[in-house]
Amino acid sequence: MTNLAEDLRQAADAVALLGSSCADFSALPDAEVLAGQKRIASIRRLVDTYAAWMAATIAERSRPELGHSGLAAQQGYLSPVALIQNSTGSSKGDAYKLVAVGTMMADAEAADRLVEAALSTPDADAAEVAEVEAKVPWQAPIARAVTAGTLSVDAAESIRAGLGQIDASVTAEKLAVALEALLAEVSSLNADQVFKQARRMRDRLDEAGIAAREKQAHDDRYLRVYRLGNGTVRLSGLFAPEDGEFVLSTFDSITGPRRGGVRFVDAERAAWAKKMQDDLRTTEQIAADSLVQLLKIAGEADPGRVFGGRRPSVRVIVTEKALKGGQAGQTGETGQPGQTGPAPTTVQTETGESGPVEPVEPVEPAEGAAHGQLEGNPVPISQETIDRLLCDTGTRGIKFDDNGQIINVGRDERLFTEKQRAAMAVRDGGCLWIDCEKPPAWAEAHHINEWLKNNGCTDLADGVLLCHPHHLLLHNQHWTISRTGTQYWLRPPIEVDPKQTLVALPSKRAAL
Repeated sequence: MTNLAEDLRQAADAVALLGSSCADFSALPDAEVLAGQKRIASIRRLVDTYAAWMAATIAERSRPELGHSGLAAQQGYLSPVALIQNSTGSSKGDAYKLVAVGTMMADAEAADRLVEAALSTPDADAAEVAEVEAKVPWQAPIARAVTAGTLSVDAAESIRAGLGQIDASVTAEKLAVALEALLAEVSSLNADQVFKQARRMRDRLDEAGIAAREKQAHDDRYLRVYRLGNGTVRLSGLFAPEDGEFVLSTFDSITGPRRGGVRFVDAERAAWAKKMQDDLRTTEQIAADSLVQLLKIAGEADPGRVFGGRRPSVRVIVTEKALKGGQAGQTGETGQPGQTGPAPTTVQTETGESGPVEPVEPVEPAEGAAHGQLEGNPVPISQETIDRLLCDTGTRGIKFDDNGQIINVGRDERLFTEKQRAAMAVRDGGCLWIDCEKPPAWAEAHHINEWLKNNGCTDLADGVLLCHPHHLLLHNQHWTISRTGTQYWLRPPIEVDPKQTLVALPSKRAAL
């Protein structure tokens, strides 16, 4: 530990000598630039080692068996990875990597201490020492290399993931032999190359397990669809080789003419290829549009089989002004024309061209052009888009008062009704917890004044949406939510913040 700390200090001093601005670095000769890059890599490797130790400590103090008394839960996070990601500003993958490598290092260190204790015991026989040594994890050399500063955390994770776990055909002894050979050559490889080499070693160790690896590849498949901060939606997926090749073949067929595909002799196919080549869209845009079109075709062809009987839909939030094509009008609580009401209403539509639309109107803006919003998405949509989506949809009216609150229902029911839940979804835009991005569909209705304890009413103003994990966390760790007018506040328990500083919980829906 002392040597590692001294190495870190020396590396930091060497990096500081390079300069303190872009101009200083630009003035360096080529040789010094290359040498400086190595110094920076060295200090980063050492700092990452400390980060892995800290991640292991946080993970240990956030063990699942500790429940809501664990360190991460006390701070309002659902896992040590989430806590580390938030405190470091890193990606979830980087935080997971630190936890995985740090935990591996902690396990190896604990095992090494047991061996050292066994060897130092005067009356310990060889059999007892051998039994303790057999419990040292096969990954221990990886951990020792990271601790010594000769292996980066990235490379360590590549080796750990690439060599995989012990199973019936690949014993710890076989993995240890492969690891020894791999560690001898990693100094000249980057993290990606290390992973490929480790994976090849694993394949050679387990050639008989091809069928099992095929099944694992199938089990590892996923498709993640998530919304970015600017409102666009990104897809990230992993498919087994067989399915993946079918996906590639599909998009190859669609975009082939743009990428030097086969020459079509058939006149009709040749005309289609020419049309694709002349299309003003990029190849990537054609692929994206084709995926959406394929989903729409599937929904229209057999929604009962593809989507379980529920046609895909998107809820659109529009004001009454936008619903009437930019002309302000009167709408009652049901959203039906001709009914008047003293407060603005919201129309909620559900669409997607393959499904019905059901609008909800938020508070009507005093000025500006009419516009709408896709539920859960902060980016506004134009009047033209609203008009297009409303062509084949219906509407649901939700009335707001002048403060942006929905009309109360009172204390007739313990649980919030489906209509209330829909209205809360419009208002809150999802789980209100800090930095939580769970959509309304994943959220539960929480009474900020408890029904029995505080004689709380099932009124929309005193109910908020929380995802299930954060709802549990709030009750189990004694966080509270309060309301001042239309503003909601989160109060942490004294154990987290002795001053119990209120944290604002704004709606996740930008339109409100």
